[in-house]
Amino acid sequence: MAEFVAARRAGKPSPHTVAAYDRDLRAVAECVAGVLGREPEEIGVAELATGVMRRAFAEFAASRAASSVLRAWSTWNQFFGFLVSEGAVHGNPMAGVTRPRVQRSEPKPLVGEDTPERLLEAVAAGCRRARDPWPERDVAVVALALVTGLRSAELLELRVDSLCGRPGERRLRVVGKGERVRWVPVEAPMEALLEAYLTSRQQRFGVVVQGADPLLVDRRGNALRRGGLQYLVQQCYRHAGVNDRVTKGALVHALRHTFATRLAEDGASVTEIMRLLGHSSVVSAQAYIGVTAQAQRAAAGVNRTYGVVRRVAGRSDGSVRE
Repeated sequence: MAEFVAARRAGKPSPHTVAAYDRDLRAVAECVAGVLGREPEEIGVAELATGVMRRAFAEFAASRAASSVLRAWSTWNQFFGFLVSEGAVHGNPMAGVTRPRVQRSEPKPLVGEDTPERLLEAVAAGCRRARDPWPERDVAVVALALVTGLRSAELLELRVDSLCGRPGERRLRVVGKGERVRWVPVEAPMEALLEAYLTSRQQRFGVVVQGADPLLVDRRGNALRRGGLQYLVQQCYRHAGVNDRVTKGALVHALRHTFATRLAEDGASVTEIMRLLGHSSVVSAQAYIGVTAQAQRAAAGVNRTYGVVRRVAGRSDGSVRE
């Protein structure tokens, strides 16, 4: 198994993906051991026949969600493909192991036509009652998620110099799933909010912000982490009075879904939305669709959330560059 995981590293998977490979291999191996009545290290790959794997996956699936079972099935399918290429086994038994069908979850945007505006206005006004309030940071985080649609992990990976380009043509360099890089346009009002936040950050900590520094930080100046981001957004919902308009369990992802649904409602094409969201399925479509950077910027720019971002940004620096 270690050789397989090492071979996968050539494809530059994320640390999370590597950890998932290892976790899925070990968990199912334990089930195989239960089926055969021996310890995992005593079992040879030649014993991993279709019937054994089918029974092992039935045991593995008993207490796990369909998505977890499907991921493990994919990992073991790749593992056997590796063994076949190495000449360790003659065939891949996973073809005989049923894999679950996972239904796509429905989008969970913020409920209510005016909810994004209400949320941003309240956060910008300092509604979040924290021990150490920092409204410039809070509104920058919420607005950035609403007008870029980034995943939580993508937001947390941003650096100060991830924002590139000339004024009026700014864009974010985003490293998404599978280490795929995409560029997301950022309009002038959002740029103004980020500048106001970075200025407040320098004043707050007395340290000049460097390009390689994390873009989003906590109230101590350390890189914002997943739990901190979720708590921040949850508190913004609560203090803005929109907690009842957030689908249970959505949190940061509700902002991403709001971004996508608003673009769709306001006329952006499915292809542009997919590209802006960084969905992997758009890769196969790129050969057939000639899309320009200007079209992507136009698609992002029709997001009507920018209306309230302009108002908020205008209060932050006294003017908004158009």
